[in-house]
Amino acid sequence: MHFKKPIQILFVVLLLAVISAQVVSAQDALGSEANPIQVYFVPSQEAQAIVTGGEVMATALEEATGLNFEVFVPTSYAATVEAMCAAPGSSMGFIPAAGYVIANNRCGVEVEAAAVRRGWNVYWAAYIVRRDSDIYTFGDLAGRSWAYPDSASTSGFIVPSVELAAAGIEPGERVEAGGHNQVVQAVYSGEVEFGTTFYSPPAVPGAPWSIGDNAEPYDLTVDESRLDSDGNLFVGDVRILDARANIRDTAPDVVDQVRILRLSAPIPNDTLSFGPDFPPELRQQILDALYAFAQTEAWGESIGSQNMYSWSGLAPITDADYDPIRQQFEILGLTEQDVFGG
Repeated sequence: MHFKKPIQILFVVLLLAVISAQVVSAQDALGSEANPIQVYFVPSQEAQAIVTGGEVMATALEEATGLNFEVFVPTSYAATVEAMCAAPGSSMGFIPAAGYVIANNRCGVEVEAAAVRRGWNVYWAAYIVRRDSDIYTFGDLAGRSWAYPDSASTSGFIVPSVELAAAGIEPGERVEAGGHNQVVQAVYSGEVEFGTTFYSPPAVPGAPWSIGDNAEPYDLTVDESRLDSDGNLFVGDVRILDARANIRDTAPDVVDQVRILRLSAPIPNDTLSFGPDFPPELRQQILDALYAFAQTEAWGESIGSQNMYSWSGLAPITDADYDPIRQQFEILGLTEQDVFGG
């Protein structure tokens, strides 16, 4: 009987310790305020526009899931992959095909979904030049100065590099511009002779664009290139959705000054990927919330915005769908170090 009180005290102490541990564990659980889910976006557009749109998405996800998210826009594609690999159990990222292939190879980052843009689950690289340029054929690019966004950009560098090499075309000076907007600006300003950027088909009323159609399916006149009341770029009644539209605010005559020389072969769309150790139950919860978010108007203020990534939705995809990108790496003999440097 003399041991009863000490045993009771010990039981209470142990119970309090368990409760305390559970409280600490709950506070530190992934998605808590103390341990938010890290959401990474590559800097393919203006960083502030991406941050703003990313915060809209984070707010929508927090309301739908009760989880906490923190948005990051690293300074480069390489830094984005580095960050995701450094947080294998707490990161998710919206990364392009080449970046995904590298991240998957480096640390097992896993793809779950890919962008859909106006019904397309693929996109293209566009080779752009000034309208007054004397470049008219693919072969004319030999020896010409070339601006590309980033050496890890799928449409801006990887795919064009493969196609140029396959055609035996060796460009001249190479300029890493830092983003698709900057590439268009460099061509527009005459700083380089050609650039490579992403291409999304234009919205053509009554006659949807199809593979094989002209990259610029309209009769261009200076009078018809315009911004509408919402600030969207049009030629006549055709809305321009390729990278040129990204500098429409500062260069509303960009279509009058910059033309598309040619398009690349189709490229698998950008990914939504997760760190390899990201909890499966939270992964599915976030995916469900994103699919629902894609049906709301707020999507157009986030990743669906033309100032961000222009995703009209997302759809499931598998790792095997990115094998063509892996093959392009092999064709070029590119290593991760070649793409990211270091």
